[in-house]
Amino acid sequence: MNESILRLLRRAGIAGPAEVPHVEPLGGGVSSDIWRVDLASGPVCVKCALPRLRVAQVWEAPVERSRYEYEWFRIAAAAVPGAVPQVIAQEGGVLAMQYLDPARHPVWKDLLRKGQADAGFASKVGRSLAAIHSATANQKEVERRFASDDIFYAIRLEPYLVATAAVHPDLEANLLGLLARTAITKLCLVHGDVSPKNILVGPRGPVFLDAECAWYGDPAFDLAFCLNHLLLKCLWVPQAKSAFLNCFAALRGGYLERMSYEDPKTLEARTAALLPALLLARVDGKSPVEYLTDGKDLVRRVARALLARPPATLAEIQKAWQESLR
Repeated sequence: MNESILRLLRRAGIAGPAEVPHVEPLGGGVSSDIWRVDLASGPVCVKCALPRLRVAQVWEAPVERSRYEYEWFRIAAAAVPGAVPQVIAQEGGVLAMQYLDPARHPVWKDLLRKGQADAGFASKVGRSLAAIHSATANQKEVERRFASDDIFYAIRLEPYLVATAAVHPDLEANLLGLLARTAITKLCLVHGDVSPKNILVGPRGPVFLDAECAWYGDPAFDLAFCLNHLLLKCLWVPQAKSAFLNCFAALRGGYLERMSYEDPKTLEARTAALLPALLLARVDGKSPVEYLTDGKDLVRRVARALLARPPATLAEIQKAWQESLR
């Protein structure tokens, strides 16, 4: 951790002028360096956005996304108290925030890996996400503050949809059509990376992390992105596939019951159209899921069929996936 980060902590008033804290690197994702910094006032988490992501293909993104992440946390905290860590300071590509003890806040992905799939918790994820979306819907001031279209394209639409279209040229029109519709749909504040690895199972409910992709746009992206992971987990931990599918249904139900910004059927149709594209992207895009070895052809077969004939509901996707697993 460099001196500029220490200066930021001092300016924020949480590090003493002569304090030299103990710093421990934490396991991060592909987009940031993350540390636990032990101060006299207690531990904090410091995250530094990388200009080039740690993936096999070249994938660059502006570090200014850290500012949008900071703003997303602040707005989400007001919409659903306790649903995000408390943010402390942000400058350049650096964000300092509350450190949450893993013993009391396990990562949802780690529990799913053990087959611990709680449909009640999945429903809470859906409800919390819908509450954040609904609280920010049709807010012109929020839209103005999140003019992050270029960043969202660079770290979401291009690596997922454009890159996948290059691998499946016969589906290019379908995939780029979904991209175009997603890019112009401006309804509410979107997280952009709602994945089990970015959700903590807190004592009072889900806690969302890693909002680097924050953007004012289409909430269908967030819902499809998270539901997609629950489908893929069926191939990772096959003995828990029924529980994962129950979580899929519960998250969908929790979300659609709580949302209030448009007709739920309209939102569900957009989500159901987008989800197969994200499913295919996690095999053939720039960010393939790291745990999938067997089953890639099954993913391609199901996703391609759903893209060719887009379903109107998420239940249709769940049924098609369930049948493919037999």
